[in-house]
Amino acid sequence: MRRFVGPTLLSVAVGVAVWAALRFSAPRPHASETTSVTLASDPGAGFDSERWRVAIEKAKADRAGVGANVALDVPSQLRHYEERHWFLAAQVAEVKKHNLQTCQDYVDLASLIKRSEMVAVPAVTDDFVLMGVGARSDDGPFTKYLDDQAIPLYDEAQLRAEYARLEATPNQKPAPTTKSGDSTKRNHSKKAKQKAAPTTHATAKAALDPKAIIKAHYDQPAERQQLFADYELIRSLGQDFRGRSYDLQNPNDRQALKMTMLSSLRPAALKVLQEVAGNYRRQFDRPLPISSLVRPEQYQHALRRYNRAATNIETPPHSTGLAFDIDYRYMSVAEQNFVMADLARLKDAGRIEVLRERNANFHVFAFIDGARPSDDLIAASLQDAGAPPPEEEENKTAEAPIKKSVKSEKPKRTEKKSPARVKRR
Repeated sequence: MRRFVGPTLLSVAVGVAVWAALRFSAPRPHASETTSVTLASDPGAGFDSERWRVAIEKAKADRAGVGANVALDVPSQLRHYEERHWFLAAQVAEVKKHNLQTCQDYVDLASLIKRSEMVAVPAVTDDFVLMGVGARSDDGPFTKYLDDQAIPLYDEAQLRAEYARLEATPNQKPAPTTKSGDSTKRNHSKKAKQKAAPTTHATAKAALDPKAIIKAHYDQPAERQQLFADYELIRSLGQDFRGRSYDLQNPNDRQALKMTMLSSLRPAALKVLQEVAGNYRRQFDRPLPISSLVRPEQYQHALRRYNRAATNIETPPHSTGLAFDIDYRYMSVAEQNFVMADLARLKDAGRIEVLRERNANFHVFAFIDGARPSDDLIAASLQDAGAPPPEEEENKTAEAPIKKSVKSEKPKRTEKKSPARVKRR
């Protein structure tokens, strides 16, 4: 009997040693990702929690008299380049550099979340609070966004019911087209695509007639199956998503699911957000207000009606999941200067692109590997960022040189703040 005890004990000892080695030496997820997911599932850290309401009040608290004698000092790193498209081109270049998938709609966003390429951002933590994220999301059914057109998503039973409803409904008169100032501000790449693909009569009809939209897409077997799969992707995500389930037939649940999905970022961007927020909170004992995170292009187009700063280029920065906005409306001048200095430090290190927007936000874009794209790649992305073609530039009598060095850039203008005087750097 003893001759079996020795080998058995030896096997157990070896097994324990192997388990311990794997347990304590295996690579672990980045702390920012694990912390975010845990907090996002905490019922006490949601948009409707008391903790979130207290944080919002603290972020908006009156700063009357605080730093009244401090002048607003906007660093050159937070101003536009002399070639104003260089700012957006750097962000477009990052997408090209890593061949990133951007979000056209909630279907694309759900896919990125499922693959863990987007991680959860809690509504509130000790260091930051989401203030306005997803505020323009609606309670309508989920749709697939193709060629600036929203295609309703159904499962098979819902599609049969919708076909029956449409057959029983008289044909609707096409809605009159409305003129929009946005249509004259399309970037050059958009115009090129429109010229290359003229609108057909069938396409124009489908753009106006709900019945035509459904038939144009669901009558094609392959596309119909893909749309069914898109619906199932959203439905399965909503069954168990960040601590609760969502019923896609319930308008309130649909809107809540959209807001929760929009509370997401890529890990590289979340890491930068947490760093800046932690520095701000330690300095001022307030949570950093974050007004925007990932925004699918479909949501971006809707947002343009309310926020003129929401760009409409082919690759909007927020659709990448690498951009977030910091709301400075309630900050004192001293707080703004502190945050801007911190962001300038990160830009000098090549980790971010950043701009102080006039609509009360600091727009921050994180580079995935902490390194800016090359100047050559940024220059090659200028037209994708809305810059005119080179032949148009050649017709200008005076052409300003592109500033390629972050540290040497000199802004063309200096913002004025009354009554305080803006310092020049």
